Amino acid sequence: MAIHRLLFLSAVLSLILFCGGCGGEQTTGGSGKVPYTPGQTTVLVPAADQKKTSGADPLLLDFSHTDDGYFMGLVTGEDTLVNIQVIGSDQVTYKYFLSTSDTYTAFPFTAGNGTYIILGYENIGGNQYASLFNYTLDVELKNEFLPFLYPNQYVDFTEKNDAVKLAAELSADAGSDLDALSAIYEYVTTHITYDNDKAASVQDMYLPDIDDTLRTGKGICFDYAALTAAMLRSLSIPARLDIGYSGNVRHAWITVYIESIGWVERAVEFNGDEWKLMDPTFASAMSNSNAVRDYTGDGSNYTLQYVR
Repeated sequence: MAIHRLLFLSAVLSLILFCGGCGGEQTTGGSGKVPYTPGQTTVLVPAADQKKTSGADPLLLDFSHTDDGYFMGLVTGEDTLVNIQVIGSDQVTYKYFLSTSDTYTAFPFTAGNGTYIILGYENIGGNQYASLFNYTLDVELKNEFLPFLYPNQYVDFTEKNDAVKLAAELSADAGSDLDALSAIYEYVTTHITYDNDKAASVQDMYLPDIDDTLRTGKGICFDYAALTAAMLRSLSIPARLDIGYSGNVRHAWITVYIESIGWVERAVEFNGDEWKLMDPTFASAMSNSNAVRDYTGDGSNYTLQYVR
């Protein structure tokens, strides 16, 4: 999806959230997910181990860790731009752009288990691209959460990020993942403002810098969303950045996995004017599906286009 279309979401956006940190080894629960621990961050690190590779100059792909929910890409050559397209079982075509670099970049398998088609194209001038390859592979994840815990090209973070360290601080006294979500939301919505000048001048293929957003105290919709997802993920809270429509209106929302509830659709959502955090009081009825249903409303009104 073109960045300018995502920016359209935020004509008024002077809010949103989140966390990060650095941490150590933790034990996973029965679900295969590392449990949330107050003030403790665990940043997963993508790797290109060269155990299973495909492609050739100028685009090399590493599929060593598909069961962890991602693959890696590296562009070689001088001043080269490529387009990587990923199609999973949801039949959504995700388009990523990657230029020459000395390091690999991670791309997620957001559709979960199933067969994926990976297409590679090289820019040959202007908007013209030449096909490089067509690769098909089957993905079976260790657990469903991994694509929404690892960093990737859009939600990019490491344990060294200030945003990650801030997430640990903000969650230090948060007794639950829901409390951590609320604390981070409160911080970001009171410390970050929407950057109208940046929105008016941002270029295609723009990628957010979460620490720059914190340092400057401002950003565009894309910056807010990436910061949100990165901070939650660094706290071992799976987070999906969802983009689509509510009826005929452009919409964005963050779907979060809450340990006592499960996946909560639209835990944070942008309704066209502002970002809203779900009412934390419904957590008092943790197992009450009616409470969750009352909050999320009729899911048929929402059309999901992209997950980041």
